[in-house]
Amino acid sequence: MENPVKEIEQVVLQLTEGSPKTQEQAINKYFTTNASFTHPFCRTGSFEGSRLLIHAIFRWYKIMSPRVVAKVDGIAYDEANLVLYVDISQTFAIWFIPFHRSPVHLTTKLQLTHKPSSTRPSTKLYYIQSQNDLYQVEQFFRFFAPWGMGDAIVYSWHYFATFFCVILSLLFSPFTRLEQRWAEGQVGQVEEVVMKGVQSIEERRMRGAGGATDVTRRAADGIHEVANGVRQGLEESAAHSWKGFALESGQDETRGDHGHPHAEHEIKQFGNLQVVT
Repeated sequence: MENPVKEIEQVVLQLTEGSPKTQEQAINKYFTTNASFTHPFCRTGSFEGSRLLIHAIFRWYKIMSPRVVAKVDGIAYDEANLVLYVDISQTFAIWFIPFHRSPVHLTTKLQLTHKPSSTRPSTKLYYIQSQNDLYQVEQFFRFFAPWGMGDAIVYSWHYFATFFCVILSLLFSPFTRLEQRWAEGQVGQVEEVVMKGVQSIEERRMRGAGGATDVTRRAADGIHEVANGVRQGLEESAAHSWKGFALESGQDETRGDHGHPHAEHEIKQFGNLQVVT
């Protein structure tokens, strides 16, 4: 493609509505040899020769529904990153399933690459490096649950999940208030210890520490981390209390215990806890 925005609609129609030969030629012309294809039901990965798998996927697509009606509803182009977003509506009907008809809507994300034309070195030609078909859940359910059954299943689940979101958000509203006080710097000592423990766990998760195989270990580490934070907070609180008591009982530093000048205090250290005797 010389102009992806202007030409992509015709490419989409060749891939969906075109004959098997037209479809094959379009894949060879517009996809790189190591292009990848990702769909809710299948994926190819990217390696030299992976375009052959894309051929097979599109052939089976045409076998299931020899006649497809497609329409490009919108196009957006991120030129800096060579990403093309194509909004597509299509009607897909599997001929060997009685009464099957699936009108679906999707957004296709196309990662492009470019290289100079072999015949015109000054002209850039754009090729599809990867295609990622993005469907809402109810849309790809329509492929195997037609006649509105897919929509009914997905919508029921969505409303069910929304109901529990409402209930759980009410039950855990104290934690929401705690989060807000933490953001405003208005938490107490114990609340600060709890939120620091939660924040530490979240930071580790965001960094992606560990894999799926050590979920149990990371959960135990998180609980242990919170417990240590609470223990440390309590020890620090006790230390502050002992220090305050020591200062009150000996405000004049030149006086020791029982009013004797220059008597020295003995300080014992127990972990983070200091005891003045």
